[in-house]
Amino acid sequence: MIPESFLQELLHRVDIVDLIDGYVPLKKAGANYAACCPFHNEKSPSFTVSPTKQFYHCFGCGAHGTAIRFLMEYSGLGFIDAVKELAGRMGMVVPEEAGRVRHEGPRTAELTEVMGKAAQYYFEQLKHSDKAKEYLKRRGLTGEIALKFRIGYAPEGKYGLKGAFPNYDAPELEKAGLVKQTEDGRRYDRFRDRVMFPIINQKNEVIAFGGRVIDQGEPKYLNSPETPLFEKGRELFGLPQARQALREKNTVIVVEGYMDVVALAQHGVGNAVATLGTATTATHVQKLLRQVDRIVYCFDGDAAGRKAAWRGLENSLESLADNKSIGFVFLPPEHDPDSYVRELGKEAFERMIDQAMPLSDFLLKELASHCDLTTSEGKSKLVYEAKPLIQRLATPLLRLQLVKRLAEASSFSQQEVERLCDLKPVARAAPARAPRQALSLPRTLLRLVLHRPDFAARLPLHWLPADSTETRALRRLCEQIKRDADLPSSAMLLERLRGGDDEAILQSAAASLLQSPQSEEESEQEFAGALARLEMNWVEQEFRRLQHKAAGGGLDSEEKREFVHLLQERERLRKAGILAGSGD
Repeated sequence: MIPESFLQELLHRVDIVDLIDGYVPLKKAGANYAACCPFHNEKSPSFTVSPTKQFYHCFGCGAHGTAIRFLMEYSGLGFIDAVKELAGRMGMVVPEEAGRVRHEGPRTAELTEVMGKAAQYYFEQLKHSDKAKEYLKRRGLTGEIALKFRIGYAPEGKYGLKGAFPNYDAPELEKAGLVKQTEDGRRYDRFRDRVMFPIINQKNEVIAFGGRVIDQGEPKYLNSPETPLFEKGRELFGLPQARQALREKNTVIVVEGYMDVVALAQHGVGNAVATLGTATTATHVQKLLRQVDRIVYCFDGDAAGRKAAWRGLENSLESLADNKSIGFVFLPPEHDPDSYVRELGKEAFERMIDQAMPLSDFLLKELASHCDLTTSEGKSKLVYEAKPLIQRLATPLLRLQLVKRLAEASSFSQQEVERLCDLKPVARAAPARAPRQALSLPRTLLRLVLHRPDFAARLPLHWLPADSTETRALRRLCEQIKRDADLPSSAMLLERLRGGDDEAILQSAAASLLQSPQSEEESEQEFAGALARLEMNWVEQEFRRLQHKAAGGGLDSEEKREFVHLLQERERLRKAGILAGSGD
């Protein structure tokens, strides 16, 4: 692990404006800088960079983060590589690179070199395997497409890689997932008698492999284990090869197998990718929606395919924007994407993709299939099942459409569905001079603490209201700040909490800082007001609780003292003009 103190120092030294301006020309826009977003197509600049907070946010696609995150997303680097890249620019040496890595195992560069050598070995072996070449010919693949995807072959023997690595006992081979080890310490090749598909990152480096069995055997696909180079929940097979087609089509097709991606490319459908032995993750969706405006999941129509599609739907909800869309295609039982495009052709396949079932249709159709909509119970169940999904939708327009359709299907009114699903009504046109709705108190405090981390020490956490998403995020943010010996910056806090349950709400709070920057004096005044409201709410809540208990069964001596204290506090707040008279 890279020490937190080093990351703090690195983010303190890096100027995110200078960094991003080297990739995307920035223009001054008030207190911040702006540009057209590098992660999605747009004509008007919505990508904003804050020199004071040292983070960026796109109000179009939601891309957000620190200098480290920018390098990861823009250049396709892993976390450690991004830190090393930034450190090199600042003339700093990553502590892990300086000492600890040499004791704990091979460095990333050494593993990358090993994987590249293995990929070349497998590619050469394909030339000498009639069985593997015949298999690829039967699947309709040409040498040109095999070269594009660097397809290779792992020989049948247990020790084939000895031909590429004279030092078969080198620790890099096991760390990279190329060999396995028995209990008595003997090594053997992980991949044997399989067609090999290299998994390539954005820097065109081989980071893992997928091996497909040629004849009968299990598993059908064997993937590399997770390694320092490879996280299956972040990577997609075929993405580097699909880049040009993605720009042209503005649509990505997600399929289940490597062979499907390659076969589609063979027939001119170059915008397909595949997950790597795992369901589509939220990270996959975010990565794809920053490059295209539309994702189409293309799976088998059986139970397994529909289950995979549903997981894709669930992990897409929070990443959707109103200018993005998700579609679903379910193939006939006798086909997979490979066989479909070979038998019916490119035009038929692309026509099917163009007519994909929209996310809203799939969501409602799938939920309705589990409910008897001829009964009141079934209609109630439909709303109950839809509630957690609709709550996760970040797109107000699509959410409104779904609520209307859910109301029609369930015989509830639109307002009843919104209330039953605990949804705040979608903003409608406000009358002239109507005041803007205030942020909730926890969200206001979340924004203020992110703006001024020193506020955390002055915030009594026991005053916070009952548990909610915003309250939990605020508690965790304050706890993170208080754990630090040195006061962390806003950028450091966002980096530390990246990938956690609170990331979306923290991004929203950070975005509001960019929209409404404050001076130190203004933030002090707002924080003092928020503390006063927080104290008022807590005192009133505790007073009502004890008042209710006294009416029901009496108070013990300690509770009576607390009750008297709360009476005094209410009087103090009333005199200060914070608490209005209630007549009690």
